[in-house]
Amino acid sequence: MSPEKLHIIPHNHAISRADRIQQQGHPSLVIWFIGLSGSGKSTLASELERRLFEMGKRTYILDGDNVRSGLNKDLDFSDASRKENIRRIGEVANLMLDAGVITLTAFISPFAEERELVKNLVGAENYMEVFVNCPIEECEKRDVKGLYAKARRGEISNFTGISSPFEEPQNPDVKVPTHKLSVEEGVDLVMGVLSKKFF
Repeated sequence: MSPEKLHIIPHNHAISRADRIQQQGHPSLVIWFIGLSGSGKSTLASELERRLFEMGKRTYILDGDNVRSGLNKDLDFSDASRKENIRRIGEVANLMLDAGVITLTAFISPFAEERELVKNLVGAENYMEVFVNCPIEECEKRDVKGLYAKARRGEISNFTGISSPFEEPQNPDVKVPTHKLSVEEGVDLVMGVLSKKFF
């Protein structure tokens, strides 16, 4: 440990996570949406947040493109940067957890090792993994940004599913086959598991 880090001593504040949870009447947790680009992560997370918000829950979404436009704009798409991207998001999600917020994250999260790191960081009891399971062929059909086409032409390197691997979650809390279900049906599926596990 560097000499500078020896002087870092976290402060225990008067108001705790437990106090915030008691005041608002619902637990804080992290709902982590995983899937290929175009699988429907952001769409599902947005609709789920809308439902939770209408139920009076405190929520916030951390979305891949939004975070890379600010907090993580210094990162590229190399494997090392992808890992650092997820690590930082995990740390932010952990802060949001302490703040008493239901945090929804929508990130490709291609590597099992980094997903496990996040789960351990926030605590398995506070973590819900949603695998937005959509075949790459369907994701390419939905490619509104034209990213898959550019990756196929070699214009984008390290593109998940094309030139960079995607390690499918082995034991997610719920799988949502967005190529078979409507957005509403997908959110219903997530809500069912969410209610049993946390509410």
